Amino acid sequence: MFSADRYSVRFRPPVRAVAASALTVSFLLLAGCGGGGGGGSTAAPSPSATANDFGCLSPAQAKAGSVTFPSSEGQDVEGFRTGTGTTALVLAHQADGDVCQWVPNALDLAKEGYTVLAVDSAGSEVPEITAAATYLRGRGAKKVLLVGASKGGTSVLSAAAEITPKVDAVVSLSAPGTYNGMDASSAVPTLTMPVFYMAAQDDTEFAESTKALSKATKKAAENDLHIVGGANHGVSMLSDPANYAQVKAFLKKYGS
Repeated sequence: MFSADRYSVRFRPPVRAVAASALTVSFLLLAGCGGGGGGGSTAAPSPSATANDFGCLSPAQAKAGSVTFPSSEGQDVEGFRTGTGTTALVLAHQADGDVCQWVPNALDLAKEGYTVLAVDSAGSEVPEITAAATYLRGRGAKKVLLVGASKGGTSVLSAAAEITPKVDAVVSLSAPGTYNGMDASSAVPTLTMPVFYMAAQDDTEFAESTKALSKATKKAAENDLHIVGGANHGVSMLSDPANYAQVKAFLKKYGS
């Protein structure tokens, strides 16, 4: 079963406090400028947010790819973004993992031509995934596909029913029908975009929930169910090259 998530939510400081701080800094800068001479002063650069390495990124990766964006609930959502393509992938992790769980795949998929955003869940899953899609579209993504493992699969299926405009496709790996207030079982009958399901046959509980979710996905443009061998769960199924190739083929089909 699942282990508990470790939530770490950073809230933005109040706007009034930020404004006061900015005024103080501006006053000090002006006070330090000389009154004579020929050259004008150069404005100090705006401070940037501290890069988050999530415990697994190199300093260069953290500086280039650590991002923060707001959810609809007022939380700061953090993630790791890589790649430059106009097709964007949102990756949602398992309950026993964090953003680092997806980093190897994110780097690999970026090489395939995608922009990839691995979201570090802070506990409000559907608003976070929805915000990630909005964030990516605001930065030029023409297509958005959602990929989630285990409870991340539940979150992307649930979010896909709410995001507008609709996402282009969804990949669910070993998802339970419900998790922590999310109800993918109720969401999937409304999905019309292509959906890819995968679970391992000996991961019994999740193989059964995946079959049930696929059966309920009646309106999807494609309902692609894969029950694979072994007992691997969620992201670990992608360590098998054959399984990973099937996921990549689906992403290419609907992300190109």
